[in-house]
Amino acid sequence: MKYLDQIDVSGKKVLVRVDFNVPMDKSGNVTDVTRVKASLATINFIRDKGARVIVTSHLGRPKGKRVEEFSLRPVAPVLAGMLKTDVPFIDDCIGEKAEKAVTAMKAGDLILLENLRFHPGEDKNDEAFAQELAKLCDVYVNDAFAVSHRAAASNTAITKYVPVCAAGFLLKNEIEYFNKAMGNPTRPLVAIIGGAKVSDKIKVLENVIDKVDRLIVGGGMAFTFLKAQGFNVGKSLCETDMLDLARKIMDKAKAQNVQFLLPVDTVIAQEPSADAERNIVAVKDIPDGWMGLDIGPASIAAFSDAVKTAKTIVWNGPLGMFELAPFSSGTFKLVDAVVQSGAMTIVGGGDTDTAVHKTGKSDKISYISTGGGAFLELLEGKTLPAVAALG
Repeated sequence: MKYLDQIDVSGKKVLVRVDFNVPMDKSGNVTDVTRVKASLATINFIRDKGARVIVTSHLGRPKGKRVEEFSLRPVAPVLAGMLKTDVPFIDDCIGEKAEKAVTAMKAGDLILLENLRFHPGEDKNDEAFAQELAKLCDVYVNDAFAVSHRAAASNTAITKYVPVCAAGFLLKNEIEYFNKAMGNPTRPLVAIIGGAKVSDKIKVLENVIDKVDRLIVGGGMAFTFLKAQGFNVGKSLCETDMLDLARKIMDKAKAQNVQFLLPVDTVIAQEPSADAERNIVAVKDIPDGWMGLDIGPASIAAFSDAVKTAKTIVWNGPLGMFELAPFSSGTFKLVDAVVQSGAMTIVGGGDTDTAVHKTGKSDKISYISTGGGAFLELLEGKTLPAVAALG
């Protein structure tokens, strides 16, 4: 696989697949520009080489039909403001409109094409649709890590029809940071895996147990492991059909001398509500009718101690229902501990990213992944189809 800085784009027509799947309010205003900012390094590099930059993305799930609420039109002025240049918006991504717009471009020009998913061929990884996209360019650059775990025409099939293909700088960073953390880490390597369900993270747990020195498990999924150890978990989230698997994972950790940490205490309530009555109890003392919604102070101390000497940390999934202030302490305080450890830290997953940003300490994390599902599949040990296509 080649990276953008290893190919010649000077004077070329360059199609850049980005991820502008941004949130918008009811008036069609972009409410979070993080993903647009993430594309700037790649776009600016190409423009500075005198190339013509054709930017393409998806937005939402219009299911192969033109749905105006999913138009990328509102993103054009946002990108224009960041680049301090005109960004013409083209009302289609293939066909006569797109081809005419590209023909009219001059060196350094940039255009934004309409939503790829307005065409059914995009999600189907359709060869004919990919060929239509390929007609627009001399060079193809994939900088959309967040959708690289899904084979689509604009990130997989297209690579067969463009003579020069490469990964952009965002994709490069995602791959290189992940490889540093999981491929050849500085040890001790600690993985923090949280979130709601064991069933969502089975493959992650099975893969990382072979690679880490310590594994911290929190969030709702921890109660399945606690139940598997014989504890009463009350109304806490628990997948009883996963108990045998949980025992196997704990047995494997023991056999491989991996330190496996579960909560020892928990913040409980009778319902997940910000104004619900709360108590802190040991995990062995959760009463019937109550549920664990955050890790308690003893667990925070134990988990913080476990990351203190880490050299590399990979974190996916919050440790409690952090969206509600009374149950946010565990996740937020572990962010503090991770930052204070000085370890190289990679955070991935939408909820985890949100939690880190809420602490105001995101700038102290080595790398925050832009792709939840793609990051999760890397943690599972999978090869991403769009990355493989570049190889």
